[in-house]
Amino acid sequence: MSTVKKPLTPNLPRQKRRYVVENDEFAGFARRIIRAHGRRVADGDVEALRDLVALSANLDEAIGEAVIGLRAFGYSWTEIGQRLGISKQAAQQRWGGQP
Repeated sequence: MSTVKKPLTPNLPRQKRRYVVENDEFAGFARRIIRAHGRRVADGDVEALRDLVALSANLDEAIGEAVIGLRAFGYSWTEIGQRLGISKQAAQQRWGGQP
């Protein structure tokens, strides 16, 4: 069943509004897969340890893509920083120089 959630900031100009479908469920699914991978490694699959650690780099890359997309969509560094619990300056320093 699809659910439509309100955008991050409800009072945005019309061009910034975008409805997100099932993000909570999708994020939960991703967390379950990562935890399951960790359990497989813990059960003796030492060869998969490197792959599990590499997921950290993949996650950092995905966060960068998400921030760049949100900026292109019109969200400010302040709005992004607020969602992450960091200052707008910290968000801009971390992701502002990415292409």
